[in-house]
Amino acid sequence: MRYFSLGHRLPHLIAAALYGDRKRHGLVPQTKDPCWQEWESRYLDFYYANQKSSIGKLVNDAGYRILRKVDLSGANVLEIGPGDIPHLDQWQGTPRCYVIADIQQEMLDRSSRRLAERNIPFETRLLKRDEIRCLPFATGEFDAILSFYSLEHLFPLQATLTEMVRILRPGGCLVGGIPTECGLAWGLGRFLTSRRWLKKHTTIDPGKIICWEHPNFAEHILKLMDRVLVRRHIRYWPLWVPLIDVNLVVSFVYERA
Repeated sequence: MRYFSLGHRLPHLIAAALYGDRKRHGLVPQTKDPCWQEWESRYLDFYYANQKSSIGKLVNDAGYRILRKVDLSGANVLEIGPGDIPHLDQWQGTPRCYVIADIQQEMLDRSSRRLAERNIPFETRLLKRDEIRCLPFATGEFDAILSFYSLEHLFPLQATLTEMVRILRPGGCLVGGIPTECGLAWGLGRFLTSRRWLKKHTTIDPGKIICWEHPNFAEHILKLMDRVLVRRHIRYWPLWVPLIDVNLVVSFVYERA
């Protein structure tokens, strides 16, 4: 499948406003930059204001429906970046063990409480940022890996995907969803919603945070997954047609050969 998006190929002035000025700020967070330091202190406020209510929740929930195509019964499952596991109601079956991994202890604590409430066996793993490139799990350890709205954050992505393939057993699957970062609909939608929230509630330059938080474009993510895994299902939302520019979410099931 050929993936193409027009959005990030627009003239630089427009593309920089929608997707961050990547030429100027790069793709790696500058940890001493005041905008990044403020972002780290305000991230959870942003998350709950923009991703857990209103249009943000609607968009995220659309991606979780891909889980209906996967049977998790008795599986050893890893989720990277679980948030507070908002997709529990979409599960088909109960895993044998559900491992959650994140770089933020607070998010692991939130996830743990939800899993405990459902009596789901689980383990937690607090990761360091550099461990994303070399995941601390055994080769072939997992039957399934869930990754919802996290692949756009992981840089460099190719190294992380290689690790995901390594820790999946043959026939195991990678299930998840990504925003259509680089597409017109996504860029315009963010410009009118979460970008406004940042401008109103913080002194953060959105142009920097977009580059550093979403270094990976959707077309790049999809191309890389096609290269290292076998695509089983792919779903675009809300218009269903396989065009990045007119949709907001792409969800998928890939399998390790």
